[in-house]
Amino acid sequence: MNEREPRTSIYYVNGRFLPAAQAALGVDDLGLVRGYGVFEVLRTYGVRPFGLRAHLERLQRSAAQIELALPGSLEEIGQIVEATLAQNDGCDVTARVIVTGGSSGTFLMPEDRPSLLVMVEPVRPFPESLYQTGASLITVDLPRFMPTVKSLNYVTAIRGQRRAKQAGAVEALYCDPQGWLSECTTSNLFLVRGDQLITPTGEVLPGITRAAVLELAADLLEVVERPVHCSELAQADELFITSTTKEILPIVRVDDQTIAAGRVGGRTQQLSELFCQAVRQEPIVLLSR
Repeated sequence: MNEREPRTSIYYVNGRFLPAAQAALGVDDLGLVRGYGVFEVLRTYGVRPFGLRAHLERLQRSAAQIELALPGSLEEIGQIVEATLAQNDGCDVTARVIVTGGSSGTFLMPEDRPSLLVMVEPVRPFPESLYQTGASLITVDLPRFMPTVKSLNYVTAIRGQRRAKQAGAVEALYCDPQGWLSECTTSNLFLVRGDQLITPTGEVLPGITRAAVLELAADLLEVVERPVHCSELAQADELFITSTTKEILPIVRVDDQTIAAGRVGGRTQQLSELFCQAVRQEPIVLLSR
């Protein structure tokens, strides 16, 4: 192989390490024919996987909610994730952990043979300009399937992402007919108002980066977890979203509404700096939320 060519990623599929191009599931797998499965996406900072245990605990909670058996203990799955990272150049990569219902002769009912995949790829960072000048969101009212489960059913999220892309926005923010906000298609939402850091509760996925931000902010701001109405955007001093791949991404516009002065706020910058320091050392306990 030419030294200038990137190394092919190695995936884990049901007990085997395979080049990405050879990795596959059977066409009778319930993840394919029924969308029956759950997943997690974590990343490394350098070679250190951030929040691995917290991600696996959320994977376990998601699986339990859809009555899907895991193919091993969290310790065993964690060892597989780390072994897959070791098979690759594990520096600044994402690891996608997927559990499906496995092969099914009826194409419907699980046969207690869940599939486990671990897919490793280099991190694809968002443009630095978005962190310096801020990004925009659009609001969408779309039906959501079990929002507290990180399932393979991403129909609603894909529809929202398409609308966001068409509008030149980075994300779509779910807003119900009564104006209550929850989260974005792949991110959690935060508002800063005065000395309060506010984030929606209820039907939201408990993000791992969200949990880290809440812990980092505890000594700086009054942390408030409660329902948030779209009318509060007009009073927000700052707005940002969080996720594994976006980290802390400042938001300066939602639909046609400019947030505060339309610039990245000081609290957002402060939390971003703290988060950057923390993930390189990972002193955060990352309590389950």
